[in-house]
Amino acid sequence: MTERLGLFGGSFDPVHRAHLALARAALQSLRLDRVLWLPAGQPWQKARALTPAAHRVAMLQLALQGEPRFVLDARETTRSGPSYTVQSVRELRAEHPQARLFLLIGQDQFAGFHTWHGWQEILQQVELAVAARPGAAPAADAAVLRHRHRVVPLAPQDVAATTVRARVAAGESIADLVPPEVARYIDRQGLYRAASGS
Repeated sequence: MTERLGLFGGSFDPVHRAHLALARAALQSLRLDRVLWLPAGQPWQKARALTPAAHRVAMLQLALQGEPRFVLDARETTRSGPSYTVQSVRELRAEHPQARLFLLIGQDQFAGFHTWHGWQEILQQVELAVAARPGAAPAADAAVLRHRHRVVPLAPQDVAATTVRARVAAGESIADLVPPEVARYIDRQGLYRAASGS
């Protein structure tokens, strides 16, 4: 049997309920054997400074507990220089030459995929799996749409990392936005309390 691997990259600053919902939906709709979570080191398209990788990795470890098909892959956090998805895709393709690789992305990422570094090479190595609300066809550049992609049906999610950070900075509860262990970690470590960068 050919292994089916989902690749889920992001800054995960912090990981939240919508990330987990997408990964679970992808497991089911794409019949994945595993989802590899790839926290970014230094995302080249992010304007703001990220929370140190050690914290983002620790929060992911807590959030992924209890689901053996969720695997943390922190390779990008140990790589120097900007994080480019194409580098990780190259490495993972070499490590899993027979696997079917699915890159999990949201609609916003799909719309801007043609601006990604090495996007044509990525599309030669993986199938894009785009989270979309049921009945909504995700939009993208015509050059990207010519390549095969899959839609992962996902109910609308009203949570974003910016919301989590803003709530913490305002002293508000995030219990409905992140797993309980992640909320406790954020509180214990004093993350996101400064409003700057939120």
